[in-house]
Amino acid sequence: MLLNVNNLRVWFHTRNGITKAVDDISFQLSESETLAIVGESGSGKSVACYSLLNLIPQPPGKIESGTAIFDGSDLLQLDGESMRRIRGNDIAVIFQDPMSCLNPYLTIGEQLIEPLVYQHGISRIEAKARAIKMLQDVGIVDAEKRYSSFPHEFSGGMRQRVMIAMALITEPKLLICDEPTTALDVTIQKQILILIKGLQEELKISVIFISHDLAVVSDIADHVLVMKDGKIVEQGETQRIFRQPQHDYTQMLLAAIPHGGKPDGAGYEAQQPGALLEVSNLRTWFRNYNAAWLSKLDTHVKAVDDVSLTVNRREVVGLVGESGSGKSTLGRSILQLVPVSGGKVVYDGEDLTALKQSQLKPWRSRMQMIFQDPYASLNPRMTVFQALAEPLLYHGIANRKNVTEQVLSLMDDVGLARQDIRKYPHEFSGGQRQRIAIGRAIATKPEFIIADEPVSALDVTIQAQILDLILDLVKRHNLTLLFISHDLSVVRYISDRILVMHHGKIVEHGQTEQLWHNPQHDYTRTLLAAVPSAEGVE
Repeated sequence: MLLNVNNLRVWFHTRNGITKAVDDISFQLSESETLAIVGESGSGKSVACYSLLNLIPQPPGKIESGTAIFDGSDLLQLDGESMRRIRGNDIAVIFQDPMSCLNPYLTIGEQLIEPLVYQHGISRIEAKARAIKMLQDVGIVDAEKRYSSFPHEFSGGMRQRVMIAMALITEPKLLICDEPTTALDVTIQKQILILIKGLQEELKISVIFISHDLAVVSDIADHVLVMKDGKIVEQGETQRIFRQPQHDYTQMLLAAIPHGGKPDGAGYEAQQPGALLEVSNLRTWFRNYNAAWLSKLDTHVKAVDDVSLTVNRREVVGLVGESGSGKSTLGRSILQLVPVSGGKVVYDGEDLTALKQSQLKPWRSRMQMIFQDPYASLNPRMTVFQALAEPLLYHGIANRKNVTEQVLSLMDDVGLARQDIRKYPHEFSGGQRQRIAIGRAIATKPEFIIADEPVSALDVTIQAQILDLILDLVKRHNLTLLFISHDLSVVRYISDRILVMHHGKIVEHGQTEQLWHNPQHDYTRTLLAAVPSAEGVE
């Protein structure tokens, strides 16, 4: 047994009282085994693992009781120097957000060799050779050259690979992976999962994999531990957990994984007349100043390159593709939020590209957008009331006398408590903030909404709630929706038709179930093959 945790309690003592983040949990991990710890945000899964390495803030956090025997030593009783020797050497961590964990001022190579040079006394020449080999092992192309690159020069998936290389370069006995694929495209996510599993088998290391998504861990874990409100509600072999879940909460997590098409009664009604939106040969190119300066040529990034599409009234159209495919730029181009380079965007018979900015105001109330990160798109200085009232007052839909009544109605529509009307965004959870953003989008009673990755950062259970809320609002308010996502299973659940975008172009389109079961383009097949599925457990 490599790790044996017993009766671990980690409480946070705040001015509002005690929060029992981890409340009397016990679990074991054998050598070369993968244990998945799953649960929603706030369940205590990350705190449980960070407390083993003394990484929780103290105060307000405090380890109240418990033991954590790792390789013969109790981690909870080690002094600072002993813990530093274990941390990063015998136990390594891959964090969720690599950009916030990598030092932007140091090259990738310098960060990789740091523990080898300063903790293990290895020469810089030997350390560099090991670092380049590790970068090659994690799939970094042209590793010797990229050794001298800075973090901002890598994509999200490549930065996560660098984090894996940093974690493994000291050849640890235990690797803790904290949501390492949450913000990644499904194709990159699959690559990272395969990479972790392959390196684990090659190096004979044990892994604790923290996630909120049971489908993600289905292929990688030997055992699964389910946490809720600081407690373990169920644990067992992966096969058993997926096939015969015993606890209601585990069953709820499994049920929240998107599968199948749209619910009955939520489909597009074909008898609705005509197209609401027609996009023809749309181009949105951005000047690449770095490349232009180096080559002395007029170089552009073709974010949207000759795209044509149609969206019918009351239809939900899914737009899928990986990061960098151009799907978000296409959404912003349709709404005239970025300058387009050519083509037409005809909305309800009017070419929006021919209008000046001052002429677009009447159209703004008819077209709205739900952004990916509600915390970034909501003003932190405005209460929920102010955020929802602003578009109503700006477009003359409400006045000072009746605006409160309309805001309360919006709160009801999106499932928020009326008494929270004077709260600020930071006082809400991620799912609640997304409900606020949806409320703001429907405030002007629009006909057309573009939803840009509105559930990608949410727990699967909250994600399911938001998807059902969107479908309900589409039906109740006769909305037309363009739903942008990198996750085909989510798009399948909500869409009538799917457009697949790759390198600025639409490479395939079709009715949702037809495209799902019979994809024609190689890129679509790649996306579908990368979708994690709990049903795949054997």
